[in-house]
Formats: sequence, C-alpha cells, structure tokens
Amino acid sequence: MANGIIRVGLIGAGGNTRLRHIPGLREQQGVEITGVANRSRESGERIAGEYEIPKVYDNWLELVEDDANDAVCIGTWPYMHRTLTLAALENGKHVLCEARMAMNAKEAHDMLDASRRHPHLITQIVPAPGTLQVDTVMQELIADGYLGELLGVRLRVANTEGRANREDTFADTEAPFHWRQNRELSGYNAMSMGIWYEQIMRYVGPAAKVMAMTKVSVKQRRDENGVMRTVSIPDHVNVLCEMACGAQADLSWSSVAGLQTGTELWLFGTAGTLNLKGPPITTIYGGRRGDTELSEIPIPQEKRGGWRVEEEFVNAIRGDEPVTHTPFDVGVQYMEFTEAVARSAQTGQAISLPL
Repeated sequence: MANGIIRVGLIGAGGNTRLRHIPGLREQQGVEITGVANRSRESGERIAGEYEIPKVYDNWLELVEDDANDAVCIGTWPYMHRTLTLAALENGKHVLCEARMAMNAKEAHDMLDASRRHPHLITQIVPAPGTLQVDTVMQELIADGYLGELLGVRLRVANTEGRANREDTFADTEAPFHWRQNRELSGYNAMSMGIWYEQIMRYVGPAAKVMAMTKVSVKQRRDENGVMRTVSIPDHVNVLCEMACGAQADLSWSSVAGLQTGTELWLFGTAGTLNLKGPPITTIYGGRRGDTELSEIPIPQEKRGGWRVEEEFVNAIRGDEPVTHTPFDVGVQYMEFTEAVARSAQTGQAISLPL
C-alpha cells in the first residue's frame, strides 16, 4: 500500500462487480480502483469509461503482475477463479473472489492451499447474501436452545435467477444457453445449491453424507451463435443429507417446478421450529412446544446484518477484522457439497463428506 491507500484492480467486470463491488469499494476510505481487465480490451474500455477507472489492461496477467495494484477483485465466471487466484497470490495481491468459488472441490482446495502459503494476504469469497439480515438472531436462537435438539432441515427453492418474470417457474424451453448451464464454465455448480448450503451451514454446520437425484429437463439450448448445445447441469435437484450434527436434511432446488415460487427453509427440533421465507428473507418465524402456530420473532435493528463485503475485505487487509463472510475454507465446504451431489446423482450412491 502506498501512503495507506489500498489499490484494487478488477478482473472481469460482471454484473455483481458493477452492482456491488465497484460502489462498495468506492464507499471505503483510502481505497482506489486502479484498473480493469475484462474479456476484451474493448469491453474493458467501455467499463473504464462508464465507471471512470483510470487504466485498462490488455489481459488479466498484466493487471496481476502490476505492482501498482495491492489487491484484485475477481468477477469472472468460475472456470477462471482458480487460475486467477493462484496467480494473484503468487504476485503478492490480496484476493476478493466472486462466488461460486471454483469449478470443483479440487480447484477450491488448490485455492485454499495457496492462501495458506501466503498467510499475510487476505483471501475472501463473496458470501451467500440471502439470509444476512437474519443470521445473527437465527444463530443466537439456536445456540440458546430454541430448537432443542435439531432433528430435521427442509429447504425448497424455486430458482428464478435471470428470469424477467420471477413468478414463472415452468420450464423455459426457448431461453438461450446460459453460462451457468455450461459445465465448462460453471463446473459442478448448479442453480443456487452452493449459496444455500453455505447459508444452512451458518445455522447447523456441514453435512456428513449426501444422497442426490438430479434431472435436466431441457436438454438442448441455442448458444449466442444459434448453435444447439447440450445442457448437462441439472435444473431440478433433490438431496437427502445426514448432517454432521445428527439431523437429517431434505433439500430441493428447481427452475422447472411450475407455480412454485420463492424459498422456504424449515428447522425442526425437539423443542421448537424455525422458518424463513423469501425472497427477500427479512423475518424469522418460530414456535415452541405448546404453541398452536408460528409467530414472528422480533429482530432488533442493531442485530440485523447486511451486505458489507467490500468493507470487510478492506478492514481485513488493514488488520481491523477477520474475514467471516466468506473465508476460503467455507468455500471449500460448499464446493465439496456441490460435487458430492453430482457424484451421488451419477453413481446412485451416498457420498460421504468431506471428500
């Protein structure tokens, strides 16, 4: 850092980088966005002009090797996350990497191992944001025994990401081939599996065993050139888990479950039940033995969380706080889960975790 200024270069200025990271970094005192390397020089110049970024690099390697940068914000698709992270760390750069962490568990472990070889550098994965407002109170309730012994977890997610009409959850046979449906770009990630597994882990910890069935409902889609491409990433997933804490979990994600909307998470215990509904998830519902129905559980304003990814990254670089949302070791856990789901679906066998 020069004169206490943290200089950040952007690699891949995707939607979340433009929506969240650029404004979030600029809100921090003593932080400068120094340059951008995008998929092409032309697109990089367009981003630089729109956001008044002073330098455009011809490629990501030039940015990573430039001593004018102290940190990088990686906003590419998952297929580049491992390569960029390892190169950034080798060149002495702190790393803020967009979720999903990597293509598979092996790549995620490589990233974690590299971060441990450079403990003086901060590494952070962009966290799952959906439950941030309620996480603190949920964790306190569970720790204080609201549920008693946890028995079961049930999750139902209607994946409508990218759809103009979020109420339409029937199979969209005409939509183009999306990068998230391309295993070469997205790896084992499917829909919001990793996101929701990360959020569930905040409450009940990881799974010990996974059994899954998956389905690809629309098997071919046209890419940007009009060529029909085979889709191998599922759009309907059912997972049964044995959690390490002893509870059982029944989890499902679908982008083809017509008229199912939103998300609902249930936690069942011997003494109580907790329920979250969304999006957005801003309210906790609960009930205990003797109650006849669920009721809203108040969340004090001072305990409501929110998006502070860029603030946490900058504070961690300055030594003011540790990374909690999300460290690389947690990213490895959700990547192992997504890969275990794929392996189980392929083999018909239960897969034990960690891999």
